[in-house]
Amino acid sequence: MRPGVRIGIDVGSVRVGVARSDPDGLIATPHDTFTRDASGDADVRAVAALAAEIAAVEVVVGLPRSLDGSEGAAAAAARDWAARLQRQAPALGIRLVDERLTTVDAHRAMREAGRTTRQTRSVIDQQSAVMILQAALDQERSTGRPAGLVVGGRKPRHRRREGRGA
Repeated sequence: MRPGVRIGIDVGSVRVGVARSDPDGLIATPHDTFTRDASGDADVRAVAALAAEIAAVEVVVGLPRSLDGSEGAAAAAARDWAARLQRQAPALGIRLVDERLTTVDAHRAMREAGRTTRQTRSVIDQQSAVMILQAALDQERSTGRPAGLVVGGRKPRHRRREGRGA
């Protein structure tokens, strides 16, 4: 397991939930919720500043796919948000991690804790970010490899097979 604090992000249409891990990368905890700023990037700048402040080694952004694995408008928005963060903080590692059903699970966990929807609005995005980050941490711990897809990484080059024309 790679050491270092990681940040988990749940990009919503109205808010951006933020979670962080401990320095050993074992446990995710809620951190903050930022208002989504789709046109001005204030939320992206706030996450970049947080990452610099806590010396985060990586940001894990939830990629909301459908149950069948397809991607819709929410996934496109998450990809766009992650790309904007990459431009804002090019040295920061950013990964997209499948987050199917995390918001549903977060709502369920809050209900089971006896909290109403009205009480959870301010923290549900943070709870979703915790679930995204914890899943990524657990996957890395079990496989030895970081979860998800690198944002801004180069596509792998395919080698030509010998004997094929150029």
